[in-house]
Amino acid sequence: MHELGITENIVDIALAKAGEAQATRITQINLVIGELSGFVPDCIQFYFDSFKEETIAQQAVLHFEVVPAQLRCRDCAALFMPQDTMWSCPECLSQSVEIARGRELYVESIEVE
Repeated sequence: MHELGITENIVDIALAKAGEAQATRITQINLVIGELSGFVPDCIQFYFDSFKEETIAQQAVLHFEVVPAQLRCRDCAALFMPQDTMWSCPECLSQSVEIARGRELYVESIEVE
């Protein structure tokens, strides 16, 4: 359900930036969403379809770029992609890892006319 508030913020950001650019129409909003962010693109799309009505974004399309999870070993600094639920470093087998990528959620760009 946290997608509701996030989607409202996305629309607010897009409308504000379009206003600054004196745009008359928003055609596309490009979002980056990390695989581990906890946000579901389908839910964001659902709420977006409601929030965009009767705004200059009513014909806008959301484009999602999903960033895969990437981990960094704290012991040997190796970067790797987790395999299923296995989060051990493939280089040194350490289980001391941190998330390097995959928690992102941001508006990358907005296309306007």
